[in-house]
Amino acid sequence: MNKRKWSTPILVKYTLLQLPGLAVLVIIMLFVLRWFELPSSLLWCSVFLWVAKDVILYPFVWRAYDQHYKEDADAMIGACCITKERMAPSGYVLVRGELWKAVLTSGSRFVEKGERVRVQETRGLTLVVRPWDEDCEGL
Repeated sequence: MNKRKWSTPILVKYTLLQLPGLAVLVIIMLFVLRWFELPSSLLWCSVFLWVAKDVILYPFVWRAYDQHYKEDADAMIGACCITKERMAPSGYVLVRGELWKAVLTSGSRFVEKGERVRVQETRGLTLVVRPWDEDCEGL
């Protein structure tokens, strides 16, 4: 699995992309404070809570801001799965408890529902599979 950590450029990118939302909050709060004659401390509390929300969420979402981050897609290669429908040449398979879209490798005509297949490669969120062979065990 890829153990890439967040870095300063990722933090800067995340921060810059959060600023428009914060600016909209401040503008809305300024109008609300003016219309309803509320204390200005409400504005500062809102800004503090907004920034705190961003700080709390950062550890969970930083990977989305890292253009070089890639989950270990190769971890699926070699996995055995069960077809959930007849594949001719595409369909859905169950692999590691998850339902995935899959296509058969070229040269394979079809595979019936309930048969085992093995993952050969990944193409985005689609698995490329080939019919089961003898060493496909441990589903």
